[in-house]
Amino acid sequence: MIPEHLVCSRRAFLRALGVSVAASALSGCATTPARNVLFIAIDDMNDWTGDLGGHPQARTPHIDALGRRGVLFTNAHSPATSCGAARAAILTGIRPYTSGIYANRDPLRRALPDAVTLPQHFMQHRYHSAGAGKIFHGSDPGSWTEFYPSKRKSNRPPDPDPGVELPMNGIHWKGALDWGPIAVEDAEMSDGQVATWVARWLHRSPAAPFFLACGIRRPHDPFFVPKRYFDLFPLDEIQLPAVYDDDLDDVPDAGRKMVDAERHRTILRHGQWRNAVQGYLASIAFADEQIGTVIRALDESGRDADTIVVLWTDHGFHLGEKSHWRKDTLWEEATRVPFIVVAPGVTRPGSRCARPVNLIDLYPTLIELCDLAPRNETAGVSLVPLLHDPDAAWDRPSITTNGRGNNAARDQHWRYIRYANGTDELYDHRTDPFERANLADHPEYAHEVARLAEWLPDESVRPTYRRTRKSTRGDGVRGRFDK
Repeated sequence: MIPEHLVCSRRAFLRALGVSVAASALSGCATTPARNVLFIAIDDMNDWTGDLGGHPQARTPHIDALGRRGVLFTNAHSPATSCGAARAAILTGIRPYTSGIYANRDPLRRALPDAVTLPQHFMQHRYHSAGAGKIFHGSDPGSWTEFYPSKRKSNRPPDPDPGVELPMNGIHWKGALDWGPIAVEDAEMSDGQVATWVARWLHRSPAAPFFLACGIRRPHDPFFVPKRYFDLFPLDEIQLPAVYDDDLDDVPDAGRKMVDAERHRTILRHGQWRNAVQGYLASIAFADEQIGTVIRALDESGRDADTIVVLWTDHGFHLGEKSHWRKDTLWEEATRVPFIVVAPGVTRPGSRCARPVNLIDLYPTLIELCDLAPRNETAGVSLVPLLHDPDAAWDRPSITTNGRGNNAARDQHWRYIRYANGTDELYDHRTDPFERANLADHPEYAHEVARLAEWLPDESVRPTYRRTRKSTRGDGVRGRFDK
């Protein structure tokens, strides 16, 4: 099998030959590009959107409308299921098992001091790089021409000012998973401030080509948003995810160790499951409204015809499925993400792509769309062929990592998980969308196991990039819901 970092599209290969001398002479600066990029990142949002159908009560009219402008990828997955590892991989194009960044406690620049991030690459090609909100897990000042609120303070607090009274309705268990309506307006929330700043920036209609990033923190917990969003989801009408008591019986010990079963038991014991789901749905609706503010500003600015819009979330989120809460697993709930690309002149409105893709592919996709020089160290492959034709042939599974040695491969129909100790899981999504029946030990599926296992990394090989700290972290539901 050809390593990922050696695979590129024919167009990118030919372009690389043509620009190699010029790129060397200009230290990576190519000729003035023709397209802008609006790069929208959302934190901890799973597939609970209207068009993805992860939850029947989800309200995301602005995200759904954006998806209908271009290509909605319905089988997209994150390269990792923790915020820091996922964002580092997406923004550098370097996978966790190459960089050694497996967890939030693994700082990007300690592991990858010389990596050229996606906004940096655009800056090297004469783009104005601006951003606001949570893009990196932390700050990376060298990636921006300007940043709100500052280059060294990228992550604004997720809650309103300290003077606002918080309801504290949730279960305070290992990380303040909390929720409740608060008496503030959208503009008082940090996400509202980020959306307003991005909207005003777009109205300035900058002359230079731009890479503009907008980081929305909700629905990351705690689920505190203005009351009007909670009112959209009456508590007595909340539908809970389908959860099965025997769901973990055929899961290896390595998989069960990733489950925060005690948190689930605590939430059930205090009768807070519906409240938590309500808070998450309300937070998604709030995030969607902020995205609507940004897209309206793009349209009003007149730059929509020459601006590529990308929307993604860093990973999924469990809300009780498999007795787990939050992220950090290798099942569908934690890996599947909303992913939309609108590229004027390339994508056709209303397109849907069911091919298995990964957010590690964002870096090579955007630089090909904007005709920038490729980078050899990026692991993903350009999705431009799928943007032209969502049904184009695609034989690559999507790979997700959660801690050293734990990886999942998701293709059109199958999910295969292999843990660091060699135990594994296999699920057939055609008949088992909830991933209830582990088929890995069934002899009749040995060929599927072998086929997907070939795509997983050999982590006995020393990482390409230096690691400074050993990390051992790793330690939507579609279909039926119950009232």
